[in-house]
Amino acid sequence: MSLVRDTLQNRNPVFVDEGDSVAAVVRRMAELSVGAIMVMGGGELRGVFSERDLMRRVVLDGRDPERTAVKQVMTTSVATVEDSATVEQAMEAMQTHGCRHLPVMHSGAVAGFLSMRDVMHYLLAQMTDDLHHIHGYIQRA
Repeated sequence: MSLVRDTLQNRNPVFVDEGDSVAAVVRRMAELSVGAIMVMGGGELRGVFSERDLMRRVVLDGRDPERTAVKQVMTTSVATVEDSATVEQAMEAMQTHGCRHLPVMHSGAVAGFLSMRDVMHYLLAQMTDDLHHIHGYIQRA
């Protein structure tokens, strides 16, 4: 069974501050080539800001991204997953909560950020490895 911590590959969590402007956050997301980012405040997870939040709560509402703090438009009801959970449990949480990104927690602190893309890449690597083992077994038999 694969655990969520195995998919993180020792990446440091990336986040922005809840007081940052939407424009600054979007620039950071573009710099990192990500579609969502964790928002922290006072050392704690406050929410997640995604491209969907940008479109629905900034663009459609006609807000000025330079003058709008990300805390005003981020998603605050955020599902999380423990790093000790299985990848399957993380996938189930994404499906249940209708999200493609999950902050990963360890002992109450943010340990990383898991995306559906991360899960797919990890599972594809696992399946490829399994396929190579099966192919080797068949050739030796």
